[in-house]
Amino acid sequence: MEHIEIIPYSPELSPFFKSINQAWVEELFSIEPFDRAQLEAPEETIIKPGGTIIYAKLGDEIVGTVGLHKISDGEFELVKMGVSPSVQGKGIGMALAKAILDKAKELGGKKVVLYTHSKLGPALRIYEKLGFKEAEMEAGKYCRCDIKMKVEI
Repeated sequence: MEHIEIIPYSPELSPFFKSINQAWVEELFSIEPFDRAQLEAPEETIIKPGGTIIYAKLGDEIVGTVGLHKISDGEFELVKMGVSPSVQGKGIGMALAKAILDKAKELGGKKVVLYTHSKLGPALRIYEKLGFKEAEMEAGKYCRCDIKMKVEI
């Protein structure tokens, strides 16, 4: 298997953040206002408030991405993890998740939360392997999400 390279955000890669995530969200759910804001303006909604976005590159192709949104000092939210369908099942999601947790630590994070849906089985398995545990969900946080998870890092 080819080597998975994790690369940092750059404005030139922003279209991949949108295209990879928009594809899975539209296939399984529908785009909500918060999705639109993050996908259309990741620099303003994720990067500038203190978060980051990383990408997975396989060969010459960007095949995955994930964001880290800063909630407060020491707490981040993992957002928009997506992998191109043609390379799913090759460990790219796990590589992205591990790398974004490392990035959260670098940025002073102590806790990472995420919101997901019970029908996203492969993603749930990745999160559980990395130590995420279910947490109490806030009412009305995100329409499509039925699970909140967190991990201390």
